[in-house]
Amino acid sequence: MSGQFRIDRVVTSGVFELDGGTWEVDNNVWVIGDDDEVVIVDAAHDRGPIVEAVDGRNVTAVVCTHGHNDHVTFAPQLGRELQASVLVHPGDDPLWQLTHPGQSYEKLTDEQRIAVAGTEIRIIHAPGHSPGSVCLYLPEVDALFSGDTLFFGGPGATGRSYSDFPTIIGSIRERLLTLPAHTRVYTGHGDATTIGTEAPHLEEWIARGH
Repeated sequence: MSGQFRIDRVVTSGVFELDGGTWEVDNNVWVIGDDDEVVIVDAAHDRGPIVEAVDGRNVTAVVCTHGHNDHVTFAPQLGRELQASVLVHPGDDPLWQLTHPGQSYEKLTDEQRIAVAGTEIRIIHAPGHSPGSVCLYLPEVDALFSGDTLFFGGPGATGRSYSDFPTIIGSIRERLLTLPAHTRVYTGHGDATTIGTEAPHLEEWIARGH
């Protein structure tokens, strides 16, 4: 590892579109690695600030936590520009095709490992918000990048096409809340949280239904 491992947050703004609706949203883009190489987690809305955060470092991959348009806006372009693999779980191919029809990506798989900056990212398939939603777990730095699966205060939305509330609850219960309580959760929108902060509220989320 060259220098200290760090997590850079870029907030971009734009429109989420699905099922004929549009919503103004702010997205977290995460650039994770060291002074030499990084992985981009989601490529939302605006290419410029993402490239600025990369700051000339080698990009080993652009990992898409899921296929909603606000998370994959510039993924193919950044992949070409930065000579990086673009990784998407094939469960979200229908969503990917809505934004980038006919454009290719490399397939993410559950428990896949991605090396970056002397450490390892473990891919956790966590469907519910979408069929191919994934989280990125870095045990050596006690970090989870949860996309839109888990937020400060509860699970991601499940009211639109390709989503399902019981499925996301199962993913959170079985795949995420089993991680160490001190694991910091870096979300796709809004503020970070921890596994320990969220775990006691699972039954409340089930009772309220969202």
